Amino acid sequence: MAVLNDEQVMLRDMAREWADNEQPVTAFRRLRAAAPAEGYDREAWGTIGEMGWAGIVVPEEHGGSAFGYLSLGLVVEQLGRNLVATPLASVGPAATAIAMGSDADAEVRGAKAEWLPRIASGAVVATLAVDEGPHHSLENLATRVENGRLTGVKMFVAEGDSAGLFVVAAADGLYLVAGEGGVTRSPRRMADHRSHAELRFENAPATRLGGPELTAAIVDRATAVICAEMLGMAEQAFGVTNDYLKTRVQFGQKLSTFQALQHRMAKQLTELELMRSTVEAALEAIDAGRSDIDQAVSLAKAGAGETLKLVSREMVQLHGGVGMTDEYDAGFYMKRSAVLEAMWGNAAHHRERFARLNGY
Repeated sequence: MAVLNDEQVMLRDMAREWADNEQPVTAFRRLRAAAPAEGYDREAWGTIGEMGWAGIVVPEEHGGSAFGYLSLGLVVEQLGRNLVATPLASVGPAATAIAMGSDADAEVRGAKAEWLPRIASGAVVATLAVDEGPHHSLENLATRVENGRLTGVKMFVAEGDSAGLFVVAAADGLYLVAGEGGVTRSPRRMADHRSHAELRFENAPATRLGGPELTAAIVDRATAVICAEMLGMAEQAFGVTNDYLKTRVQFGQKLSTFQALQHRMAKQLTELELMRSTVEAALEAIDAGRSDIDQAVSLAKAGAGETLKLVSREMVQLHGGVGMTDEYDAGFYMKRSAVLEAMWGNAAHHRERFARLNGY
């Protein structure tokens, strides 16, 4: 478990309190019923911007706090507990992509000055547009740039329905594309009721941020942040199930007294502790600039995918018949779990990647 400094403890506690008081799961239910085009509550996102969370990984010279990825992960984890729908997990890595762009290029310097302060304040939502097929892959990307104009199709873009700025992966690297012109958005409604879109870029003006190595670095950061959300979801799903077993009476006894169920909960708790260790290690590796960030991220994502799948499904099963109904929250966690498990590569993808990185 990571050792947090005073600022990180305060940030974590503040995020937890805000999520519990202002954005419980009932708020997600209301959002699902309203079905806004952007897939999140604009008022809540405005509050997040005012609290400075949108700028956690933005450099201080551009209006951010530069607290790092462990701090961003702590906030995303707390929001994940209550399934809070925000673009935060997309905005952070997109902002980092811009910040990591070459200062030797005057156009990139101008983009930093123009966009990063607006991202840090929450005024602009930026997101990553990477995958071109049903499975995550950075190989054989078809998106091309000619004479500063980008053309290609991107699928399953989180917050793609309403983002004002896109960081787009092309065959030769990472590009910055504004959302005003040359972009056609097609919403994709998935099981988690969040914002996902297919984007078609046609000769969209693009600014080159860096090569394929930057693409890989930013995707690793996006993956680590998603792992933090998965950790929050898994912790909450386990806690809700544990409380239910302690109160539900069957055959004259509380379910928590049944040894078979105790074993199932003990297995989940063990896996959750391992998950927390690997997720926080990946975030710390990013902040430290270590050379094995890719390995740490793949280890975290492989474990996070399998653990959240286990805990979310056990949540449904151990609630019995009511766990299958919409009145209970279990289904929300299982559906979001399925989407996040596939995002940026599933467990099988990251096990193979980890093995390849280690020479197997």
